Amino acid sequence: MALHKDLPPLLALRAFEAVARHLSFVKAATELSVTQSALSHQVQKLEQHLGKPLFIRRTRAIDLTIDGQQYYDEIRPALDAIAAATRAQKTSPSTTVLRVGLLASFATLWLAPRLAGFLNRYPHIQVELLPSIQLANVAGAEVDLAIRYGKGDWPDVQATRLMPEVISPVCSPTFKAMHDSPLLMATSHRPFEWTDWSEHFQVDLAHHPRVLLHDYNIVVEAAVAGQGIAMGRHRLIERRLQDGSLVEAFDWPPYRSDIGYWLIAPQGATSDAAACFSQWLKEACADA
Repeated sequence: MALHKDLPPLLALRAFEAVARHLSFVKAATELSVTQSALSHQVQKLEQHLGKPLFIRRTRAIDLTIDGQQYYDEIRPALDAIAAATRAQKTSPSTTVLRVGLLASFATLWLAPRLAGFLNRYPHIQVELLPSIQLANVAGAEVDLAIRYGKGDWPDVQATRLMPEVISPVCSPTFKAMHDSPLLMATSHRPFEWTDWSEHFQVDLAHHPRVLLHDYNIVVEAAVAGQGIAMGRHRLIERRLQDGSLVEAFDWPPYRSDIGYWLIAPQGATSDAAACFSQWLKEACADA
């Protein structure tokens, strides 16, 4: 059976989907870059094709009829499938997707502002950043590469140190660091920062309560808001230190520890895209 006998006017179908999704002729017209009059005409054309109303039109609002809601629910998956197939065809066959697992804080505060340099050099490689608290499974091909913060002691992978970190407790300028001030910590890693720092300077932190936050981005924002003392990772909070929204909480100098950022790759050979990204990342870290 020929499909064209049952298919409605496709422009009218597109107009109906937009109006049904927004429940607004104004918003749908803006999205499709057409006038409200033209949009209304297309919807009426579809209603005439089906022989029934699809919308309940009120003075200040519209709603779907029962038939309209049923029709929308049934055609939406098909339209989504058409859109997905179209996106796939528009993607260049030579495009390579590289999946990189990393902490959201490193992605936001360090990598994202520099990533355009890689994309300009390798426009055929599409980088997909996958933020995760846990170390992504590089060995199991969940991601192609990962960037992690720590001491490089992850099993079953190749760990290459990218750059060391300089750490020191920081807080907002108005926050008064006292012996019982709360320590802000991210739950995304073991508290080796505070452990290493306190052992190095022989500081007893037992009297400081600990506040565990989901991610280091939140730790930084909480410190800026005067909620406690964060362990400052200087490579990530450089802008905050420069603009004065974060300052040193104590009199001890910044500590250069063996904690740093590491490139995690599977054991064995990697793809050409992974090799390109690895080389660029090492160069970017060397210049940082």
